[in-house]
Amino acid sequence: MKYQTLGKSSLSVSEIGFGCMSLGEDQAHNSRIIQQAFDRGINLFDTADLYQRGQNEVMVGKAIRDFRKEIILATKVGNQWKPDGSGWVWNPRKDYILQAVENSLRRLKTDYIDLYQLHGGTIEDPIDQTIEAFEELKAKGKILQYGISSIRPNVIREYVKRSNIVSVMMQYSLLDRRPEESCLDLLAENKISVLTRGTLAKGMLIDKPVKDYLGYSEAQVAKMQTALAAKADAIPAALRYVQEQAAVASAVIGLRTEQQLAEICTANQETITGDRLDFLANLLPPNTYAQHR
Repeated sequence: MKYQTLGKSSLSVSEIGFGCMSLGEDQAHNSRIIQQAFDRGINLFDTADLYQRGQNEVMVGKAIRDFRKEIILATKVGNQWKPDGSGWVWNPRKDYILQAVENSLRRLKTDYIDLYQLHGGTIEDPIDQTIEAFEELKAKGKILQYGISSIRPNVIREYVKRSNIVSVMMQYSLLDRRPEESCLDLLAENKISVLTRGTLAKGMLIDKPVKDYLGYSEAQVAKMQTALAAKADAIPAALRYVQEQAAVASAVIGLRTEQQLAEICTANQETITGDRLDFLANLLPPNTYAQHR
């Protein structure tokens, strides 16, 4: 497993991250697969207070307790559950973040979070207030670094200009090349790392039924899937395509089973040539953001 420095921080993350949102409710299974991921060299574990109404953090906290100090623990904030549990509302205010972090720390059974991320964001947010909350938490040692999880270029630009974020988590894959238009270069220039999600495009880069996706027609998605199947390199090519970008530090993958973990880690060791990546990049025209530009 290779490791990359996260932005301008001293944190080093594995090039494959474990997306904990995919975990089910079986604690024994979750602890086992997270232990196996750690044994295979994965050190980035990403959760959120939103997942399973906080229970995901509880399960992750139990699973990592034997090696907590040896990993990069990431979670997210900003989605506040309604009192009646019927859904959640967006809340990026400072007072809420300072309250929510205490609940995450308690659920995770830790006294600090390595990477605390704003779980979304709009251009109408009180951005300076949000930044103040993260900076205060960092000064108190409750978080080591902070970032955002966003696909909105206009929001990302504001945090690049006004904050000390070390990372942006964004959807990025061979079927979602929107970050290439402006975000990847901007983040690389400012030494801010990208954590990718959706790298396998909901499995459509592998073998899931194809459908229209982010501006691509069903026929275009099928063309990409067929091209990957022809060389039997779907997973390694999908991983390497995003990992080759200068800004990308880790591809965060949702893993449900031990077999999936093994497949991802094995695929990550395979070599994909530059010519192969160029061919795949030229197979379809890049898609671009239609909103929040």
